[in-house]
Order: sequence, then structure tokens, then C-alpha cells
Amino acid sequence: MKDFGGHSDEELIVLIQQDDSLAFEALYDRYWKKLYYQAARKTNSLEDAQEIVQNIFTSLWLRRHQLQIESNLASYLAVAVKYKVFKYLAQQYKQEAFKHDTEWVDFDNSTENWLQFEELRVRLDQLVSELPEKCQLVFKLSREEGLSYKQIAESMNISVKTVETQLSRALKKIRAGIQRFLITL
Repeated sequence: MKDFGGHSDEELIVLIQQDDSLAFEALYDRYWKKLYYQAARKTNSLEDAQEIVQNIFTSLWLRRHQLQIESNLASYLAVAVKYKVFKYLAQQYKQEAFKHDTEWVDFDNSTENWLQFEELRVRLDQLVSELPEKCQLVFKLSREEGLSYKQIAESMNISVKTVETQLSRALKKIRAGIQRFLITL
């Protein structure tokens, strides 16, 4: 086995470009520990740091014929670790955000529950359509449009008290209809 200890980084790169795997091993031995510590400090994970460094050296070997390093190799590798760690942390952040966003979701999407919900929605629409016209309009403006009593009164040219009365009637009829529906369900 050759001793590459006296070779500069530039000389090792030239040998690597000529498919010298021993020169690559020498380069790996020269830098892996420093890169590993750098990655481990930023990721707080020894396994992930090891994977990052392995990926950098694998990429270096695979691109050996096209490799053109303008600065010194130590700086090049340090920047490579920096970007790989940045990519890793961004990926971790996305995973945590997704995990946080989906924690409240109930993944029980059984067909039976869905069908019951659809039946209930259809029944609610039916009950609303059976209301008198003015009562139906007040209900829709309040519940579907989210308007206040005052806004409804102004838009329909009626008093706020009339809005309250109409909405109260609508809710009583809808509650009674839903209760009958739920009992049969």
C-alpha cells in the first residue's frame, strides 16, 4: 500500500481523477473526522452526521472525473458539510411541521362515519329548505355568511328583534328535525 501522507490535497485530487482509490482513501482519512465533528455539532445526531459525511465523500468519488475545486480542498469540504447540514435541518423542520400539523387530525375515516355525516348534512340542508323564506334567509345569512344580527337587519331592512325571532324559530325547527333524525339513525 502506498503512503500518501506526503502528498498535498491537490496531488491527491489529481490521483483520484485518475481512478486511484488508495489516494481517495488517504483523502478520506485526512478529512472525515473533522467533517464528522462539524456535522455532528450542527445536527446533534451522530448517525445523521455520519450519513452526511458519507454522502459527501460518495459524491466526491462519483464526480471525480468532473471535479474542479477552485479553492483549497479543506474549504470546499467544509462548505459541502455546511450545505448538507442546512439541507438536513430544513428537512427535519418540514417533518416536524408536518407532524405538528397532522397531530390533531383523526385518521379514522371509516366509510360508515362518512356516510352518517353525509346523511346528516343532507338532512340539515333539507330542514333549512323547509323553513319559511324569511326564516331561511336569516338562518343562511347568520350561519353560512357569518353576518351579525345588526348586519342582517340592515341588509333585509328589518329590525334586529325580528332577526332574533326568525333565527330562534329556525334553530328550534332545525334542532327538532335533527333530534328526530339522530334517534332514527
